[in-house]
This record gives sequence, C-alpha cells and structure tokens, in this order.
Amino acid sequence: MARKRSTSKPTTAKRASAPTVRRTIKPSTLLDTRIVYSGDCLDQLAKLPDGCVDLIYIDPPFNSNRNYEVFWGETKEKRAFEDRHASTAAYIDYMRPRCVELSRVLKKTGSFYYHCDWHASHYVKVMLDQIFGENSFQNEIIWKRTGAHNDPRRYGANVDSIFFYTGGGSHTWNPIYVPHNDKYIARFRNVDPDGRRWTDDNLTAKGLSGGGYDYEYKGCRSLWRCPIETMRRLDAEDKLHFTGKGGIRIKRYLDENKGVPLQALWDDISPINSQAHEALGYPTQKPLALLDRIIKASSNPNDIVLDGFCGCGTALVAAQNLDRQWIGIDISPTACRVMAKRLQDVCKIREDEDLWRSGRGFVVRGLPWTEENLRKLPPFEFENWAVISLGGIPNKTQVGDMGIDGRIFPVTATPKKVGTAKGETPAFEQFLDHWYPIQVKQKNKVGRPDIDSFEAVMTREDRVKGFFVSFDYTRDALREIDAFFRKSGKVIIPLTVREILDEQIAQKLV
Repeated sequence: MARKRSTSKPTTAKRASAPTVRRTIKPSTLLDTRIVYSGDCLDQLAKLPDGCVDLIYIDPPFNSNRNYEVFWGETKEKRAFEDRHASTAAYIDYMRPRCVELSRVLKKTGSFYYHCDWHASHYVKVMLDQIFGENSFQNEIIWKRTGAHNDPRRYGANVDSIFFYTGGGSHTWNPIYVPHNDKYIARFRNVDPDGRRWTDDNLTAKGLSGGGYDYEYKGCRSLWRCPIETMRRLDAEDKLHFTGKGGIRIKRYLDENKGVPLQALWDDISPINSQAHEALGYPTQKPLALLDRIIKASSNPNDIVLDGFCGCGTALVAAQNLDRQWIGIDISPTACRVMAKRLQDVCKIREDEDLWRSGRGFVVRGLPWTEENLRKLPPFEFENWAVISLGGIPNKTQVGDMGIDGRIFPVTATPKKVGTAKGETPAFEQFLDHWYPIQVKQKNKVGRPDIDSFEAVMTREDRVKGFFVSFDYTRDALREIDAFFRKSGKVIIPLTVREILDEQIAQKLV
C-alpha cells in the first residue's frame, strides 16, 4: 500500500488563470473612449476622473514638447535640444506634472509603461519612483530597437528602455510566451505513433526538499513526486515512459509546451524601417508588434488603453485590433490627422460622430478647424494639414521641395493590368507616376506670381492637373489659372481653406 513519506508536498507554481474574454465589446460608462484629442495631455488628462484607465503607454519625445516640430523628421522641422529644454532637468520638469496626472487616472489594478532612450532614462526612473512609488516598479524592459550602431569611441547605443509600473493593487497580468530555440526543441526526439514529439523527465522525488510519495507501481518502487492516483491517471493518458532499467519517467510533449516566459530583454521585435509595410515616415514610429505585446500582457478585452503622446497612433491601432477601448492625445494636429487616417485605413473604422455615438466609429476632438487657428499654425504644420485634408501624401522634403508640398494619387490611377512585356513599364511603376502636385500657401490671398511658380512646377513635372490651397486668391491669380488652361490644357484647381473646412471640395478633387 502506498504511504506518504512526508506531510509536505513539493511546492509547485500555480498556473495563472486565463483572462476572461468578453464577447461583447461595449463603450465605457465612466468616460468617453475611441477619441483622439488634439492638445497638451496635461490639459486633457485634467478632465478625466481618478482611477479610470486600465493601461497607459507613453513614448514622449525627449528633445521637444511639441511633436509637430519633429514630424516627418525633416531638417526644417527639427529644433535643437536647447531650444526646448535647457537641460535634462528641464525635460523632467516638463514631464513630471504630466506623469502625476497619468498616475492619478490609472486604476489601482492598472499598468503604466514609459518608453524612453538613453538620453534621460536614468532620470526618468527616479521621477517615476517618486510618483508611482518604488514598490510599484516591476521591470525595466530593454528593447533592441535597431541593429548594430557604429558610435565613435563608445559602445553602440541601439536599445530603448521601457519602464513598467503598476497602480499599486493586484494588476492585470497575462503571461506572454515566446518560442523555444532549436537546441531546446531538438531534445524532443521521441515520437508517438500519432506523430506527437516528446522527451522524458524525472518522476522521482529523491533529493528534493519536502519529501515525496513512497510506493510501488507496476513493479517499480521509489520515492515519487506524485501520489499513486496521479500516477494511474498519467498511465491511462499514455504519459508514462517505462525505461528498460525498471524506471518510470513522465512524457513531456512539445505541443503542450507554451514556450519560454517572456523576459525583460526584447530582441525579437524588429524596428520600423523605410520598407516596412506599416511605415508612415513618422520619425519615432514604433512597430505594431511592440504595442500588441504590451497591451496583451497588461490588459483584457474592453479595458481602456490611453496614450498621452500617441504620435502616429500605433498604440491606438493595437488597442482597436485587440478589442480594447482607447483614448489618444497628441499636441500635433498633423499627428492627429495622420492617426485618424491610419485608424480608418488599417482598422476599418470610420471617423463619424453618429457612428461614434452608437459605439462603432471614432472622433477627433480639439483640431484647429477654424480659419483663425489655422492661420496660427507653423507653415509646415499648415502644409501637412492641407495636404492630408485633401487625401494626399505630404512631401517629406520641407527644404528644397521644388514647389511640391504634397501629391495626390487618384483612384483612377490604380493599374488594372500588370505589364510584363519586354520594354513595358510595370503597372505599379505606372501607378506611382500618376499623381497630381499640391502647392500650399498660408496667405490671405495668393497672387499671380505664386500661380506662375506653380505653373512652372506643373510644366517641369508634366502634370495635367494640380491643386493649390490658400485662404483666398486675387483676381489676377484666378485669371492666370484660366489663361494657363487655355494655353496648355493643364488644370490648376484653386481651393480655399473655407472650402476644405466646409467639405465642399469633393467635386473639385475628381
């Protein structure tokens, strides 16, 4: 008869229970979600109640408190670090009140991730310890954001830090597993008749502290790790391996192995490069896989995810795809328009007030929709706003743009047949060459000299149609547009800001 050698059993880790999956995704009754706010997060966060957000991720710019100054990463838009923050202390002073507000709106069961690089990460950690509490710190995640760097006279700086804090309570945690390496998988060299691969593992408790179970099973007596009832069950499930030496070992199947629990070093997520499918040209754009991982680990379906410096909206796209509610805030109107377009293109949800109220769409709040506010925008911000409003692609070259602020690729330009004959231009290249230039002037009235310059652009680029955006046009400018058409057959469409704001441009874009 089996008898227990010790009153204490070997300690085993309790498997984390799977998160509850909510089949019906409903908007929060506590606050509005699926909203992109254009403005300073310090102002927007002050309007939210305490403890209302389940997960916060931020990736604030280090050298600027105005995202649009580095939008598209162009020379004209960049500002020296000293122009924004005289020192690292000034940066911390800027971030501290915003992080205090973020801490306030985070639930006790919530999680907070702060993404930064080597410039100020050690100062950020001290600040966050003061705000969230040292005991709320969970991990410093190291993400390998690029390949090798050839930094002169020092080690290559190719990693970012992501500081992970919690709200102080029992936070949401869904373990993430990554695949085993080939060396580990090679250990599963045994194969059952049904094709399942397995390796065997020790079942005896000899040498383990805490004792075990002493009994004989099928002629083999030992001190076992499991009681005889469990041994019988494993045998019935064909999970015992009887060795030729009278021993019994347990089968560990490869297909039952979840993988390796995710560690704090993340070197398996590639950065965004210019050829990546998701690349938007945003200078600090993070890969969608990075945000997918964070959101899956630290939230459940229908939880509220907030990004206070959401840039091009990667966190919002990930949250939407994973059935989370979300709130995005960014100080750049251009960034807000870009992320709105991305949500529509990638997530297939519409920016529509009525749909938002019914729980299906999203809205953007705080954009400078008035002519007065648009007049106050920096020129490059105004150009980006105008081009994106027309459905075009802003020119990434702000300096020396050769008179082209953006391009529109008409739907009619999409190739119907791919050419493969020798000497024939591939259809995709034909498509790329079918575009209309956009010129933007932040002027009260565009005059004839501006139109003359744009005519030269259209002639040089051999474009049959072009679009001009400004607040208004002189009579001479409009007469020159008409004369240019009669002379060359090329069409310049003059659009006013008011027409764009009133959405009266559909007919002219055809």
